[in-house]
Amino acid sequence: MKKQVYNPFLPLSEYIADGEPHVFGDRVYHYGSHDREGGHTYCMNDYVVYSAPVDDLTAWKCEGVSYCASQDPDYEEFPYMYAPDVVKGNDGNYYLYYCMAGEYGIGGYSRPISVAVSKYPQGPFAYLNHVHFADGSIMKKYVCFDPAVMNDNGTIRLFYGTRYGFEECEDFDSNEEYIKQEMEMFGKTREDILSYRSHPESCKSGNPNDPDSVMGPVMAVLCDDMVTIKEEPHHIIPYKVKGTSFEEHPFFEGASMRKIKDTYYFIYSSWQNHELCYATSACPDRDFTFRGTIVSNGDIGFQGRTNKKKVAMTGTTHGSIEFINGEWYVFYHRLTHKSDYSRQSCAEKINIDENGNIAQVEITSCGLNNGSLEAEAGLHYPSVIACNLTNGNMPHGSNSIYQISFPNITNKGDDRFIAEIEDGTVIGYKYFSFDRINSIGVTARIETPENKVVYNGPLRVDIRCMDDQPIAKDNNAVERRKPFLEIRLEENGPAIGEITIGNSFEWREYRADIPVINGIHALFFVYHGSEKIQLKEILF
Repeated sequence: MKKQVYNPFLPLSEYIADGEPHVFGDRVYHYGSHDREGGHTYCMNDYVVYSAPVDDLTAWKCEGVSYCASQDPDYEEFPYMYAPDVVKGNDGNYYLYYCMAGEYGIGGYSRPISVAVSKYPQGPFAYLNHVHFADGSIMKKYVCFDPAVMNDNGTIRLFYGTRYGFEECEDFDSNEEYIKQEMEMFGKTREDILSYRSHPESCKSGNPNDPDSVMGPVMAVLCDDMVTIKEEPHHIIPYKVKGTSFEEHPFFEGASMRKIKDTYYFIYSSWQNHELCYATSACPDRDFTFRGTIVSNGDIGFQGRTNKKKVAMTGTTHGSIEFINGEWYVFYHRLTHKSDYSRQSCAEKINIDENGNIAQVEITSCGLNNGSLEAEAGLHYPSVIACNLTNGNMPHGSNSIYQISFPNITNKGDDRFIAEIEDGTVIGYKYFSFDRINSIGVTARIETPENKVVYNGPLRVDIRCMDDQPIAKDNNAVERRKPFLEIRLEENGPAIGEITIGNSFEWREYRADIPVINGIHALFFVYHGSEKIQLKEILF
């Protein structure tokens, strides 16, 4: 069998989020923040770098720890490193940009941008300095968050920022509650926040009559030393989005820039918080027009899918696009462990048409595989590569971790599986290339108090998720019957077979005969039963 790769494309024990892919030489390097499996907050681990040959995206290699949080001077107070980016400087060295933060991101909006340097794209990196002004003072203009960098034909451009909607309110200047929230969130004084408001919009394409804001995506130009500000930061799109092309999909975080021919593509995470969007301009710092959504980690918006019909738990996403061996790809992350703190790297091939448009792509299990996964007799796959996992009432998980029961990808030791599968749960895989398959099986077990995954850490539900929490299902209301998995080739298609699940509390293989399948199809399981089950593998 040929080598294959699926989503998530890194080892299943690895939790890298906020992916920034870059091709350096003949390899693609994947940089990102580093979550802990089953962790209680963001980015608990040190940075590691993975790379692959540009002509073989099945061969990802761990390059090891590239940088440790303890190397940063702010480590004792702010121990977590957030979303990073790496750029090759004009001197041939590689520079890592990142910000530090505390629990749940507290303090992360008030820290400066740190820089580390290495001779090699994979590191190891050594701390260099904070980004600063020519007089040596630390640069903290606007909100230094989620830095991204590009070497634009010798010009080093630094992008960063975040945005909340407080200042769109007409009464902002007289509403002390809004001002207080910004002061606490961004670690700035009242005078500092209002000082931005007293100046016209600093975006070159903004309305000169609009006040500036501490929030929004900004760009600065760095000197060749990679740490000194050469051109002052300013907004690349106006803070105020009402009445603009960005109104339905405002910038939230994760600013990233790519240049395709003569056009700049601004990739960002929107306020919707489950999607990566893009905007384009002929300039790197102004005149951007919203163009669309590239990917949603719940497939919201894909072929008209609504939030209520999302295919999985949604939450923060952050990533970018990269041209690899003649093809464009988008890199993003998914959520596991019923939380926003154990995120895994995924990718999909995208198409940029002759007019520069990127159509939204669906999330899949085959991702970087350059085609569907092989379904041949004797092959088996981890259940956790499911791209669809829903009970019809999945939550949004921004900066949250839930205790309530719903289907989720989790682990117990080295076992990684789908847990809390309840009546009506849909588990989907896209796509397989079936070769005369006449039976399908699973490795499964009944969920019990003994094998159930119990999370013992702190729980947290962000205010933005309060209206999107799942409603606990009463399994006692489900008719008592022997549990089984309905097999489908389409999400809402007819069943082609049923796999009866036995009453074992240990992992067992169960199989069903089906009509012979050939060709490329999705594979869906729909669970029916009054007892919850866990799923570890799918078998052909």
